Amino acid sequence: MTTIGVKEFICMIQGAARKVKEEQTLLSRLDAAIGDGDHGITMFRAMSLSEKAIAEDKSNDFQGLLHNLGWTLLGVDGGSTGPLLGSWFLGMSEFLGDRQVLDVQGLAAAFEAGLTSVMKQTKAQVGDKTMIDAFLPAVEALKAGAVANHEITDVLRAAATAAHEGALSTNNFVARFGKAKFAGERTVGHQDPGATSVSLMFQGFVEGLAGE
Repeated sequence: MTTIGVKEFICMIQGAARKVKEEQTLLSRLDAAIGDGDHGITMFRAMSLSEKAIAEDKSNDFQGLLHNLGWTLLGVDGGSTGPLLGSWFLGMSEFLGDRQVLDVQGLAAAFEAGLTSVMKQTKAQVGDKTMIDAFLPAVEALKAGAVANHEITDVLRAAATAAHEGALSTNNFVARFGKAKFAGERTVGHQDPGATSVSLMFQGFVEGLAGE
């Protein structure tokens, strides 16, 4: 696959929503170890609202779809999750403009624009035990695949792997943001739920695009 359109991107979002909702219990269990235990519920709500936004979207274009998704997620209660994910989609929407078809370079650039938007909303960096620990490696993998001109499915698989490895790496970090930061050193040895959610979303992108 060398290009994707709105239809394929919708399949990616739907795949991400399914994957995250399937793992709601895992996400809440991870959050209970270092936070207040509601991350699974928050993500389930966010993904359900994403599915609803897609079903009701009448724009039939990238910018409109992602704009609607972004604003939908900005309103999700539950800490910084909604605002950060909403900023991600809004950042992609602003970048895409009137584009209706994306090649691998365009997809990577869109995801990078989304991450840039997220980074404007948080001071977190890799190593701070947040979703950035999965987000940034995933986007870097997308960019590397785009430079090498790999097929979109292969690049997304590499991004999903990078996100997964990033999420696993959070076991080694002390939480510096959110409610988990108050647990300090006790957060070492526990995987960050936010990074795990991002990892699951990227895995869902792959599965959704592949029709799994």
